Amino acid sequence: MVVRNMERFLADSIESILAQTFRDFEFVIVDFGSTDRSPAIVAEYQAKDSRIRLHTIGECSLPEARTASLRFAQGRYIALMDADDVSFPERVERQVAYLEAHPEVALLGSAIECMDERGARQFTREFPLTDADIRVALQRGTVLHQTTVVFRREILENVKGYRKAFPLSEDYDLWLRVIEHFRVANLAEPLVRYRIHPHQVSVRKLAQEITCMVAARAAAQLRARGSQDPLWHADEITSEVLAHLGVSDGALNAALVAGYSDWMNAMLQAGNNDAALELIRQMRQLPRGSRADNAIVANACLTAAQIQVQRGAFLSAQAWTLRAIAIRPVIAARPFRTLLSRTPSALASSRVVSPPSN
Repeated sequence: MVVRNMERFLADSIESILAQTFRDFEFVIVDFGSTDRSPAIVAEYQAKDSRIRLHTIGECSLPEARTASLRFAQGRYIALMDADDVSFPERVERQVAYLEAHPEVALLGSAIECMDERGARQFTREFPLTDADIRVALQRGTVLHQTTVVFRREILENVKGYRKAFPLSEDYDLWLRVIEHFRVANLAEPLVRYRIHPHQVSVRKLAQEITCMVAARAAAQLRARGSQDPLWHADEITSEVLAHLGVSDGALNAALVAGYSDWMNAMLQAGNNDAALELIRQMRQLPRGSRADNAIVANACLTAAQIQVQRGAFLSAQAWTLRAIAIRPVIAARPFRTLLSRTPSALASSRVVSPPSN
């Protein structure tokens, strides 16, 4: 586990690991620059449980912190855990048993049970189970959820861990390199409760995360063609790096719009309409280069209108509807009642929601 300023959720996450039915483990926790009570919270638990190993490394990037945590780990298997999530008690036991029984699989994830920031269960997110299906799905997005993953130590010796150029989506880049050497799998049942809240890194720095995912995918395509991957020597993902990878502005724009839409839907399903509205406001500012992009943003504006109708803010709902029409004039042909007939929660539940892993 890596930690920076997670005092609100940290105790629940730590306790979920200490309560595992699988007991023979070390719990490596790396604090990388917290200014809140996070280090003190970890120290309190360390004083009560000798399995906890706290390492304080100072402020650095997330990939650097994760790499440090892997260097400190001594175990045959390495389980990852995010500091705002909660593992089910049988998580490690189930995953270690699977890896022991399936030596051909080097990395194993699971489904997730999504919860809101208060810890209330919202919905379950399932992922492809087999190596073949995961490989296909990884070409579109993250289907190995980092906070659920357990892997064999030898993976680190082959793929060199996380890369500096990915301050976000560092896990997605790693998985794309892992599948070039190893077989992977997911368990069907959820083994981790994944917290969706507007303060998590994936939401606060969403555009940067999506840009990193696009770069990781382009780099994987270069490696598959036998070309050199320039990201081994890159410190960050810039427009020049993306151009060198062959990523067009249109491809990046489409990925940004789709990513914001996914997170908007996730916030709706988690019951956080305020966060969904903020994401929609940001979506309107994104560059758009295709009819498909305009359709997604226009539908998001209609979702905002539906939220405002539920709140009784009819003038605001009308304004959002007019914004949708301005983006996609064909919408004007629909009756107003039809446009706003479905609630935001029903709208979100009808879509595939794939929140990023951070």
